[in-house]
Amino acid sequence: MPTTPKRLSLVDLRARFGRRAGRRFLIEWVSVGCLGIVVILLASVGRLSTGVDLLVYDQFLSARARPLLPEIVVIEIDNASVAELGRWPWPRSVHAQLLEQIAKAKPAAVIFDVLFTEANPEDAVLAHAVALSPTYLPVLLTPPDASGRRTVVEPVAPLAHAAAGLGHINLEVDSDGIVRSVAQFQGDAGSRWPQLMVTVADAFERGALRLHGKAWRPSPASVAARQAAHDDSGEDRFLIPFGSNAENYAKLSFASVLAGNVPADQLRGRIVVIGVTASGLYDRFATPVSGELGPLPGVYIHANVLDTLLTGREIQPAGSWLVFAVSLLPLAVLLAGFLVLSPRRSLLLTVGLVLLAAVASAGWLYGARFWMSPVPAIVGVVVVYPIWNWRRLEMTMAYLRKELQRLADEPHLLPETPQRRREFSGDVLEQHMALMAQAAQRVQDMKRFVWDSLDSMPEPILVSDLRGVVLIANHAAKAHFARLGAPLPEGRHMQAVLGGLTLVKTIDGDAALDAEHNQFAHAHWPALLDPTRGEFAALMAQGVEVRDANARDHLLRYATCTNAQGETTGWIAGLVDVSALHAAERQREDALRLLSHDMRSPQASILALVEIERARTEPALARDLLGRIERYAQRALTLADDFVQLARAESQAYVLEPVNLDELLIDASDEVWPQAHAKRITLETNTGAAADADDDHWICVDRSLMTRTLVNILNNAVKYSPPDTHIECSVDSEPSTVVPGVARRVSCTIRDQGYGIPKEQQAGLFERFRRFHATERPEVGGAGLGMAFVKTVVTRHGGDVEVVSAPGDGTAFTIRLPALDDQQSDSPVARRT
Repeated sequence: MPTTPKRLSLVDLRARFGRRAGRRFLIEWVSVGCLGIVVILLASVGRLSTGVDLLVYDQFLSARARPLLPEIVVIEIDNASVAELGRWPWPRSVHAQLLEQIAKAKPAAVIFDVLFTEANPEDAVLAHAVALSPTYLPVLLTPPDASGRRTVVEPVAPLAHAAAGLGHINLEVDSDGIVRSVAQFQGDAGSRWPQLMVTVADAFERGALRLHGKAWRPSPASVAARQAAHDDSGEDRFLIPFGSNAENYAKLSFASVLAGNVPADQLRGRIVVIGVTASGLYDRFATPVSGELGPLPGVYIHANVLDTLLTGREIQPAGSWLVFAVSLLPLAVLLAGFLVLSPRRSLLLTVGLVLLAAVASAGWLYGARFWMSPVPAIVGVVVVYPIWNWRRLEMTMAYLRKELQRLADEPHLLPETPQRRREFSGDVLEQHMALMAQAAQRVQDMKRFVWDSLDSMPEPILVSDLRGVVLIANHAAKAHFARLGAPLPEGRHMQAVLGGLTLVKTIDGDAALDAEHNQFAHAHWPALLDPTRGEFAALMAQGVEVRDANARDHLLRYATCTNAQGETTGWIAGLVDVSALHAAERQREDALRLLSHDMRSPQASILALVEIERARTEPALARDLLGRIERYAQRALTLADDFVQLARAESQAYVLEPVNLDELLIDASDEVWPQAHAKRITLETNTGAAADADDDHWICVDRSLMTRTLVNILNNAVKYSPPDTHIECSVDSEPSTVVPGVARRVSCTIRDQGYGIPKEQQAGLFERFRRFHATERPEVGGAGLGMAFVKTVVTRHGGDVEVVSAPGDGTAFTIRLPALDDQQSDSPVARRT
């Protein structure tokens, strides 16, 4: 069985780089991993990447608009209202009139984002208007003092008592001055205040408020979060899901509503949020979408908070330790990839992990309303990748320099052209490049030598790998399979490439084992062609004889490819065409048979007759004895002459000259006429009625050989025809239009009325020593070389022979030869082929 090469484990670094390099590889790999963990820890828990985290979060929010709750209506204290109603602050009676107008429309709730913390004579009027609708008023929480206490500034008592609920409107900004989150509850150890929109959402949860007269239940998740905040006394801060449409709520002007210019249907059953948007009052804050919308008025921030609470779209930020733990996953994948991937694939893996972290973060934000910053994970892999590749490059350069220098010091086995001396000067990289160029040149020289050696071999050669898949096919192999119409061998299994061959016999030096091996090979064919089958290795190394689709015989042998350690790396298959050798063997057998039997038999008969004559008492030869001797001698002479003529037709050069086929046919007919006349057979020669027709029958042939060819056909027609019949000979010119792309031809047809040839015997008509009607017509003699001579001569002249015959219907032979063109006929110059 072929031995399987040892496979190096991907993490068997000692086998790759040696013992010291493998240990250093592991140490550096662990060190780079620890560095990545430290970077991720500082970015997530240490919050060193907070600024980038917030920037990425803002970009994600700006990239997607969310649907807004249509039941929220914003009444703006805008520039137009200030211009119409006068300078701010307005009398509280004006606010009371607005609330009275709103109350007529019966809204679901009114949220007044204006602080009324100072007493005023008109407080009673405003308190009455507040009580007309479920109205919610804000309180102000001051920043904590040194002791952590916070002061609550509430609305004046009449308004506080008339309001449906109170809540704080504090908006806290992040370190970059942008409002992104809101605390549902704030206060100190003495008191806790809900955010104003939390108070409204709780009222809807209890059923105290209805939208369009129908109960509205906030999402269960939002309710559970607020309940948890109540229970654990925490702030329960969440991120506000701002979108690029954060200001697209239905909006009305304070002055328009006050004047009664707004239809009641626009307010009925809706939540009315009243707040300042006038530029002079500047109640505006920066938000994640300020890049597109600019600073957002506080009333719209509160509207977005209420929308979020009622629809359950709060975004929960992930804890720093959770971000740290999740960010370690891409780092672990990248570190594992360093062990098994190439640098290019490691780069692709790094890019993929960065994109995956960003896409996963966006998916959690949009789908699960959970903010997990991708920045720590991205920073971890981005920092680790270049450091790792720098260390790998350093180790690779050191290893390559050592190996290349060792290769450069080895003697070159191939002839080399004179080279200018190279000085490996310059920096380290240039030295490595010079050594690499020298090594690459040697490898290219060796590769060219191997290719030239394979392509120069006339026999097809196939080289496969351990799986039996063809890796290399030389020029002769490609040409061989192209002639067979088969696909190119490269990339295909050896058994599939050679599967079209037919097993003939095995090649074994021991004749006693030949029959046994032949039986074994035929029983397992074509499995023998699979080089990976070890049980057939010895047989295929010895070689088998096969035959291809073109009926050509080949000797097929396998040889094993090994490396420097003697391990099997593949197989080499060689095909040697032995068709010519077999043909020579058959010719030798034919010659031996002719000499041993056909020519020996008449000579032996002559000697026997001579011995008989010596035993006679009468010295004179009898007439019949002389006749027998003459026949045997004539037969031996004919056999020798036919054999010599066939050998000349097959091997010697032809002397070509322009001749007229009509003349050759007439000469051949004259030569055969005596035999035909003896059997009363009429020869009819039709060579054309006009002289113009003869001009079309010129050909360029060897006159003597072509005349003998016609004589052989006519002789066969006379011999295999009964007496009192006729033989018709005709010459015709076939125009070039008969077969497109083929030159004009001249044909000669000889048709007899003989016995005919069966269809099954016509395939061997032109083979040597093939005789027909030997049993039915024993009086007809011959050696069986005449038709082989005809086929050889016509084929070597570029023509072809066609036979049409049937038992009892006679036989028609047609030979077609290339016609002589005009230039050749004008200057008939003899040439040799």
